[in-house]
Amino acid sequence: MKHCFYNETVGFFYNNSRKELTTYWRTKDVLVVALGLTVSVIVLLTNLLVITAIIINRRFHYPIYYLLGNLAAADLFAGIAYMFLMFHTGPRTAELSLKTWFIRQSLLDTSLTASVVNLLAIAVERHQTVFAMQLHSKMSNQRVMILIFCIWVTALLLGLIPSYGWHCLCALEKCSSMAPLYSRSYLTFWAISNLVIFLIMVVVYTHIFIYVKRKMTRMSKHTNFHPRYKETMISLVKTVTIILSAFVICWTPGQVVLLLDGLGCKSCNVLAVEKYVLLLAEINSLINAIVYSYRDNEMRSTFRRILCFVCYRNSKYTPTVVKLNTTDRRTLSQNGHFTVDSSI
Repeated sequence: MKHCFYNETVGFFYNNSRKELTTYWRTKDVLVVALGLTVSVIVLLTNLLVITAIIINRRFHYPIYYLLGNLAAADLFAGIAYMFLMFHTGPRTAELSLKTWFIRQSLLDTSLTASVVNLLAIAVERHQTVFAMQLHSKMSNQRVMILIFCIWVTALLLGLIPSYGWHCLCALEKCSSMAPLYSRSYLTFWAISNLVIFLIMVVVYTHIFIYVKRKMTRMSKHTNFHPRYKETMISLVKTVTIILSAFVICWTPGQVVLLLDGLGCKSCNVLAVEKYVLLLAEINSLINAIVYSYRDNEMRSTFRRILCFVCYRNSKYTPTVVKLNTTDRRTLSQNGHFTVDSSI
């Protein structure tokens, strides 16, 4: 019968994993917390701006923007989780109860998983719409809500599993180095799951990239090829490149480090880089808001209206009256409805 250590302190498990647990604030700890809190605040503000824009602008009431709003919500949650970590790290770690430590880690795992799974959902949605030559998916609002619900259920399951059994409190020899209360097998599972999602995203976006390039080559041979369509296609290719580059740079180092720790690599000094790879993954929550939102002309316009709300309120012109410029008129469809010039 296994002996469990539910009544031990966090320090007991850190000593077991040989992970340093300081009792005073070092310069390195202060710098990490200061940088982490700064990134968290920026993540919160930018993603809150995205959510607000999608809510108040009816032109964003389409499936892709609901998914973007959910991505912003996941990244907002990631900012809150990372901020919670910053307030419970360094010398304060030793003061945590086992329950609080698990909450701290579960918040991070849930938020980051929700962000990654949502990125995959957006990639699949974009794949469907691009190959169907549509601006927006024909997916019903009900199906979008079900998809969003499934994203959060998946994230919660993966984030809460360690707290409800997949830990090492009853098997000290299986404790990881980076997360001394987690089982190495869980870290391996979590890292591989995210890497699989990453590979699927690479395949999906590569397929989109190849299709767009071929489409542009064929269409450019026709004299009636609309320059506006070419401009949209080029913008889409740029967006896809940025998405893949940001995801590779921000996520791959952390997943590799987690996998090495999960596999029990003794010669790998994973503890030396763990705080930095986690911060890098958190920065992706900021990049998401920029890539998926700022490259949309209508989204940028909505941002300006939100940020300059006081100016509009004091103006004699109402913010709902927007004069269409020449570029906007070219985006009007034949039935007279406005279509968003999106390069997502």
